[in-house]
Formats: sequence, structure tokens, C-alpha cells
Amino acid sequence: MSPKPAEAPAPQDALWRHGWYRFARRCDSPNFGPRPAGAQVDLVVVHSISLPPGVYGGDEVRQLFTNALDWNAHPYFKTIAGMQVSAHFFVRRDGALWQFVSCDQRAWHAGASSYRGRDNCNDDSVGIELEGLEGEAFEPAQYEALGALCASLAQRYPVRHVAGHEHIAPGRKADPGAGFDWDELRRQLGWPDASFPTFS
Repeated sequence: MSPKPAEAPAPQDALWRHGWYRFARRCDSPNFGPRPAGAQVDLVVVHSISLPPGVYGGDEVRQLFTNALDWNAHPYFKTIAGMQVSAHFFVRRDGALWQFVSCDQRAWHAGASSYRGRDNCNDDSVGIELEGLEGEAFEPAQYEALGALCASLAQRYPVRHVAGHEHIAPGRKADPGAGFDWDELRRQLGWPDASFPTFS
């Protein structure tokens, strides 16, 4: 009798393994912790980052998220010296995708925050950093990568909302800023308006 063929993995299992996304380059950050018991991962938080601000293509963001940044390498770095932060994902200008923390774990990206009636957004969100500067435009390749990632996250987790850092920490944070095209992300995802921030 011939052996029984192995069953194909479920779609989410083909794309995710212990919270790690198949199509992202993995680079483990030490800056994470467990999510609270019963946390429902239902929010994606979009950020922007560049180090130094407005400089793209370097290795400094990876170094920041892995506690390897030389605080003396640039005057700006002295203003953030000692910070221990992370995001789940980082999307470069060319759309290349890095992952630093398993989505099953709590990354340190949101800080003091509140959204959809809940505080401490780190507890139940996935943080995605886009290489860019708040207020400036982002690249088509970044929207493509972001849209595909959000869609995959929504298949794996009960994601129902997406917001900017500026929406969960208004007055304290301003990213991704006016240069981010929320209509383009809406178009790509096809999610209902209630899934996105409201704009006056």
C-alpha cells in the first residue's frame, strides 16, 4: 500500500509560523513581551520611521530595534539614546519587508495610547513601521507590501481596525502623517469605513 500523502497545511499555516510571516525577512528583536491573557489582536498600527530623520536605505532602524544602534554615530541619536523599542514589521522604501517580533507577542511600538475604547494598544495590536518621514509621501511599493500584509494579518488574527500612531496617541505622535494615503490603503483592502480612522 502506498503511503498516504501529507495533508496540505491550512492557508494561514502556510503563511504564518508561531506569529512569523513567511514573506518577511526575520530579524529578532529582544524588545518584546507576552500579550495579556485573552488579548484579541484586532488592530494594526501604522507608523513611520527613518534614522536619522529623512535619511533612507541605511541599517539604523534595524540597529535601533535590536539595541545595536551607536548613539554617538549621529547627533540625533543622542536625543533617543537608551530607547528600547520595536515594531513587528518594517517596510522599506522599495517594499522589502522585515519582521522583528512575532505577532503572537507584544512589541513595544505604541507607547501610551488609546483606541476603540481601549488603552495600551501594544497589548492587542500589530505595529508596522514604514520607512519614511511624517508628513511626506510613501512609495507605491510600500502600499503594496502594507496592503498584502494587512490582508494576511486579517486572515490569521481577528484584525478589524487599522490606524496611525497619530490616531492612537494624538498630540504626542504625528506619524505616519499627512503624506500617508489612507484612501489607497482602503482601496487595496476593501474593508468597511468603520475599520479606518475617521477624518474631520
